[in-house]
Amino acid sequence: MAKRYRPVLRDQPMLLPVDMREWLPEDHLAWFVLETVEVLDTSGLERSRRVGAAGRAGYDPRMLFALLVYGYCLGVRSSRVIERLCTTDVAFRVLCAQDPPDHTTIARFRAEAGPAFAGLFTQVLLVAARAGLARFGTVAIDGTKIAANASIDANRGGDWLAQQVAAMVTEAEQVDAAEDAAEDADDGTAVGDRVPGSGGSGRRQRIRAAAEEVRRELARREAVRHAATEGALERRRRSEAGEPVRGRIPRGPHHLAEAHAHLAREIGIHQAKLDRYGGLLAAGRKPMGRPPVPLEASVRVVRARRVVEAAEAAAASAPTPDGPAAANLPSVVANTTDVQSRIMPTRKGFLQGYNAQLAVTSDHLIAAVAVSQSTTDQSLLLPMMHAAGLAAARCYATSGDDRAHQIGTVLADAGYASDANLAAAGPQRLIALAKRRDQAKAATTEPASGPPPAGSTPRQAMDHRLRTREGAALYKRRGATVEPVIGNVKRILDRFARRGLDAAASELHLAATAHNLKRIHRAAPA
Repeated sequence: MAKRYRPVLRDQPMLLPVDMREWLPEDHLAWFVLETVEVLDTSGLERSRRVGAAGRAGYDPRMLFALLVYGYCLGVRSSRVIERLCTTDVAFRVLCAQDPPDHTTIARFRAEAGPAFAGLFTQVLLVAARAGLARFGTVAIDGTKIAANASIDANRGGDWLAQQVAAMVTEAEQVDAAEDAAEDADDGTAVGDRVPGSGGSGRRQRIRAAAEEVRRELARREAVRHAATEGALERRRRSEAGEPVRGRIPRGPHHLAEAHAHLAREIGIHQAKLDRYGGLLAAGRKPMGRPPVPLEASVRVVRARRVVEAAEAAAASAPTPDGPAAANLPSVVANTTDVQSRIMPTRKGFLQGYNAQLAVTSDHLIAAVAVSQSTTDQSLLLPMMHAAGLAAARCYATSGDDRAHQIGTVLADAGYASDANLAAAGPQRLIALAKRRDQAKAATTEPASGPPPAGSTPRQAMDHRLRTREGAALYKRRGATVEPVIGNVKRILDRFARRGLDAAASELHLAATAHNLKRIHRAAPA
């Protein structure tokens, strides 16, 4: 047992070594971030900074970027928290060289330098390639919904937005009239020539932008609806002309009419069979094969009658324009806080945000990211495959390792399954066609081997490959490849701080850069 306690000398002049290189271990993440930033081309960051004018000297953009990236590595995104850590945390004090910037400078730098973050993300990926990482043998693509800096309760329909815009126009006209009257009076109180204010928080501009967003979405939906109606009308005309029509009858104003035409065609076809059979018997000839069943027993006629009954029931239960459905919420809304954000469905409900897409290599490096307004993933697979292919080509040009930086197989879950994605040109891919449990059961109970049978459709060929031993084993890597990376990114960025699609994309690139830097530091600290 010690004889006394260690002395507590709070008035000691020097508590830290004189040399800042002795403050942190040599293998600390902060030193690695600084060394990596030094070898990057940061000319894109410098374009957003101004030097040479009068006033206080600005902060080095490389220092601000290193400070921001290190904060994201630790899951710290608040500019106020980063400012506080620059005075209380040793690593942050090293990064800013004991010249801490204020939170306004950090937030403004993140906004102004946002367009350069995508290029810096690519450069960090090339650093990983030179370090022997970024293995593209298997690339897993998946998406996750990230909340925007907006409330879901701030969504408004077109009628409300139109009223607000009309009220703003009326108010502007009244202000103009009052200023004109004051100038005409010329009693010394005229304010028409005064410098206007700053314009507030920009709520009016956001309301106008939201109204324009709703108008464009309504126009797009109207164009889609018009095209679908024209296609349904063409189907109905062909069906009424007796021509065969494939596929289900589309819902809409022509649904019932095409159902009746389909029933009439089936009745005519079966009645022709009955007439032909009766004509052969009347002529004293013996028909070959089974006699046709009665008209009411025909399977095709019975099925067509059911389609007609279902169409009649749907037409009878359709809401009228003045019915209860008119009081429901508008189908097209826009958010008055973040106009470009969308209502995204998730397993835990709905959130106001964006759909973030990630392409992850087999060694858990992020090869490509994207932010979309689409609530589904099907239309995003091919762009992400293209982005991953470009990243692999850049890594190959840097390291020259063709085997490591060539995409072997792309793995994706059932959310990307579509005929277009299955049949599109590109690298080999494994896309799930069912839930994980059902797919694993099919691979066990109905195993397959060899290449898909000749003449198989893209969906049948994919089902065959997923039931082979090699395909099932390879697809199992999907979850272990991309889902941990998504979890790490969500720890770094669980909510976007900036508003707008481009701003969210730049912030996601920053978070992906932080993830890759941590990955490189752990895998190859030397």
